[in-house]
Amino acid sequence: MALRWRISALVAAAACAVAAAVGVLVHEFSRNRELSQARESARVTLDRAAVTYTRTGEVQGSGAALDAPGLPGDLRDLVEQGRRGTEFTTGPAGPAMWAARPAGSRVLSVRVDLTTTMRDIGALDASIVVAGLITTAVVLPLGVLTAGRMSRRLRTAAGTARRIAAGDLDARIAAGPRPRDEIADISTAVDTMAGALQKRLLGEQRFTADVAHELRTPLMGLVTAAELLPEGEAAGYVRDRVRVLGTLVEELLEISRLDAGAEHADMSPCPVGPLVRDVVARSGPATTVVGADETADTDGDADGLADGLADGDAGAATVRTDSRRLERILTNLVVNAHRHGRAPVVVTVSGDGRTVTVRDHGPGYPRTLLDDGPQRFRTGARERGTGHGLGLTIALGQAQVIGATLEFGDAPDGGALATLRLPAVPPPAGADPAGPAER
Repeated sequence: MALRWRISALVAAAACAVAAAVGVLVHEFSRNRELSQARESARVTLDRAAVTYTRTGEVQGSGAALDAPGLPGDLRDLVEQGRRGTEFTTGPAGPAMWAARPAGSRVLSVRVDLTTTMRDIGALDASIVVAGLITTAVVLPLGVLTAGRMSRRLRTAAGTARRIAAGDLDARIAAGPRPRDEIADISTAVDTMAGALQKRLLGEQRFTADVAHELRTPLMGLVTAAELLPEGEAAGYVRDRVRVLGTLVEELLEISRLDAGAEHADMSPCPVGPLVRDVVARSGPATTVVGADETADTDGDADGLADGLADGDAGAATVRTDSRRLERILTNLVVNAHRHGRAPVVVTVSGDGRTVTVRDHGPGYPRTLLDDGPQRFRTGARERGTGHGLGLTIALGQAQVIGATLEFGDAPDGGALATLRLPAVPPPAGADPAGPAER
């Protein structure tokens, strides 16, 4: 149940409880007071009748009676013991207060009718019930409005926190200062946390960009020096390491551009089939491409490289997207599958060309990646090999630039499965990207 209705139910229950408690107290007080007054009146009348009976031997006109037939049995037994007393009864004749005392060998008694009094108390009870209902009807809407306002403020705070967690570091609740307001305190704390988090992440992004830019100049010198080395095993190793370092620097620069929102999609018609074939051809013979309705060839041969696309509709599918960025995404996914998974790697293209999956037959994605998404400089699982963790981060960022969604999961029968879904209506060219979400 939502907080709004919980508070409303609590307000209604509290109002009803207060009304019931007040009603019971008023009822008991009024009833006891009326019975006390009736008891005192019966005693006074009985004493006067006793004086009259002693003087004249008669009780006529005194309001009392001798040996009254309706006298309660308990009260009659008390008088026979030589004592006096009173008793309240609600017999067929209606509510009444009896008072009795000995009169020689007889019983002198007085009956005070309380029918009107009890009717008045009943009317008072009905009035209390009506007043309680009216009070509840007035208080409940006020409670609903107050609870609704509190619920909206809490939902706003929760929504802003979710936006911040999704990567929108500019999101703020912007709640005004309110003394002794816990919700305002929570909102201020969330805004303060978001500001500190944004400042820290921006500092890390600037550091990454600065390091990448600073490394480019000495890297160019290393590339030139490596090319001048005489041929040999050592020279080949140096050139390989320089090439790896150059790739890392370029990926860092790409991530810094994605973080800064400087990447813009250049939309144009793109045949998905040929582009996938080009990416797969560069990855080696252990990659297979199938169409949406084909069965993957998983024997690791190159014979099935383009069978699915050659016979299916996926090869002829054309979508409007940024072909360069789409190629970059698919290349990173295929390279990641080969580097961290096991062959064969299967690339599947849907009939309309808008969904492309890349699947390997390795141990699958690590749980941290499935839960939190790809994170830079983290490979997640030792069994999936080593690396700097930038490939999938770049793929996710580029997918957001072209308005696509990239999902990571594990295949039911084992292996990592990445699913790229291109939008039916791509974002306009030059639109600002959302940037990769770092979680």
